Amino acid sequence: MKRLILAGLALTFVWSLSAQEYKYVEASDLTLTGQVFPDTPNPYHRMDTARYKGFTTEEVRLLLEPSGTAVAFRTDSPSIRVLPVYVRPYFGGGTTGFAGRGFDLYIKEDGKWLWAAAGLQNDNALDKPVKLIQDMEEGVKECLLYLPLRSELSSVKVGVEEGRLLEPLQQPFRHRVAVFGSSFTQGASTSKAGMAYASILSRETGIQFLNLGVSGRCRLQDYFAAALADAPDVDAFLFDTFSNPTPDEIRERLFPFIEAMQAAHPGKPLIFQQTIYRERRNFNKKADAYERERMELASKLMKEACRKYKDVYYITTTNATSPDHYTSVDGTHPGDYGYTLWARSVRKPVLKILKKYGIR
Repeated sequence: MKRLILAGLALTFVWSLSAQEYKYVEASDLTLTGQVFPDTPNPYHRMDTARYKGFTTEEVRLLLEPSGTAVAFRTDSPSIRVLPVYVRPYFGGGTTGFAGRGFDLYIKEDGKWLWAAAGLQNDNALDKPVKLIQDMEEGVKECLLYLPLRSELSSVKVGVEEGRLLEPLQQPFRHRVAVFGSSFTQGASTSKAGMAYASILSRETGIQFLNLGVSGRCRLQDYFAAALADAPDVDAFLFDTFSNPTPDEIRERLFPFIEAMQAAHPGKPLIFQQTIYRERRNFNKKADAYERERMELASKLMKEACRKYKDVYYITTTNATSPDHYTSVDGTHPGDYGYTLWARSVRKPVLKILKKYGIR
């Protein structure tokens, strides 16, 4: 009889856990961070591309992905869920599922953002809640939840246990530094959505770096400059603009791009980064020659640009390769460790430049 009673109590306990109800709040009703253009019709799109001419179909698709966007909130719930509605979930091979269509959670501890959980649903359960984390200690926590790097979303709801606190967190980062760049900037080949180097820089410096990476489509185009001219309340720009264009495109487009940006944002620092060393050069002579030509040309022209234009800077300490050359995923893109090296190698020169403009 005693065993039956204990079994009944156990079943009741399991049933009570499974019956736990959750309340959901749209992420855009909390605090969104990491966006160059924060007022798009769909809050999870990175640009209202209908406002601008010249973008290709592929470029539009990339700009509708929420790369670098994170939701900041406070909760005392022991568990957190996410309920996404995908317009276009990512199942490609360029990055992991956790980065491409998943969610990446960080919680502040002792003043630093500490990784807490990552989650995603498979293709047969995309309409189900993502169970991010459970069994946390009691107490209010400050949370930062990154949205997928490569999936378009129409809705994202944060779920906490019924009766628990869920409210917007005050903007967790200061200032606004727009980062325009390639697939490197967007975060290709990362394992989780929060591992793009702009996101790493934000968490490690407290400055808000805004991700406008557009895969292989960052080629110093004039229509991107026209869109960035409208970027609201941006304090500075950081560019990864030498990773995609050909040498001819760099020659033809660099100075007009700088002049367009300066006309729209006078007095704002424009910081250009040298592209990283790509490991596919190691044994491919043709690739090595091409990359060397492009890097040497960029350095030559940027030295001239820094003399010619005020508020233009060039940093060459960009590095995503360790001494053992273990950081590359596919010969072009680094993994998490490589992006961490990249972020930390540019941190000091970037902060030094920003400090000159009162950005600290």
